[in-house]
Amino acid sequence: MLVTTFAGLTPGVFYGIIGILLTLMSQLTRTVNFSQMAVGMFGGYVGMTMIQKLKVDMWLAAFVGLIIAAALSGIIGWIIATWLPNAQIATRSAVTVAALLLIVSVSSVLFGANHSNFKPLLQTNVAEIPVAGVKLFVSQNLVVLLLFALVIIIGSSLLLKRTMFGVRLRAISDRQAAAELIGVNVKVLNVGVWVVSGALISIAISFMPNTISNDYISFSLLVIAGSAAALVGSFKNLWLALLGGVIIGVLQGFVASLPAFAAYKEWVTFILILVFLLWNQRKEVWDVAR
Repeated sequence: MLVTTFAGLTPGVFYGIIGILLTLMSQLTRTVNFSQMAVGMFGGYVGMTMIQKLKVDMWLAAFVGLIIAAALSGIIGWIIATWLPNAQIATRSAVTVAALLLIVSVSSVLFGANHSNFKPLLQTNVAEIPVAGVKLFVSQNLVVLLLFALVIIIGSSLLLKRTMFGVRLRAISDRQAAAELIGVNVKVLNVGVWVVSGALISIAISFMPNTISNDYISFSLLVIAGSAAALVGSFKNLWLALLGGVIIGVLQGFVASLPAFAAYKEWVTFILILVFLLWNQRKEVWDVAR
């Protein structure tokens, strides 16, 4: 039980990164990007195909996947910025759902029914932690993903709060009309945020743990776990989004260690979503009760 629960840390940090990127996209582009994992998945599958058929180096394949994911994400962002610049969040987010379904459909045609098994760029352990007579292994993927999450949180916070460029990025979401009046190219910045988001999720996928199912449908739907993580931070707090992802991963690891409930570990995500939705609505419910 202890080993399985601890092993949930790595996918938990991965969920946290998804939640962090969803939170940033929500704040900067007024969009809940449900296609985020799909674009990363598509780039990853192209890279994996290059490894299998062209025998290219794994790192080169990962770089090609990054470029493809960034470009694909940029195209989705360009479509939204061009035709839906003033639309509501729900409308803009609905476009990403359509993009998710389209990418999954195209993937099923291009890559067929035989799903490739992704192999992370790093596959060794860096440390052993003895606890209660049990050895807990700290993988390189866990260390890299955690450092990557911290870099995104700290880097984005410094960029948005301490630089003039960060002020412009916040303006394209909060004060779009005013930003345009003072000469800020809102469309270019919007598309740029989408491109960077696609590149970042592609990097995270390169170090994704083997314990996560990675066929293209399950892979794309990991955005649900990321959404649950972002919901812990109310799509506002990056640190809480990371914490939410870790909580989901650890709870899934704990449930997986229980033979009677192992088949239901994916329910953890939906239960967490339900709990936080109810908690966020508690004030309205209590007001009605009074």
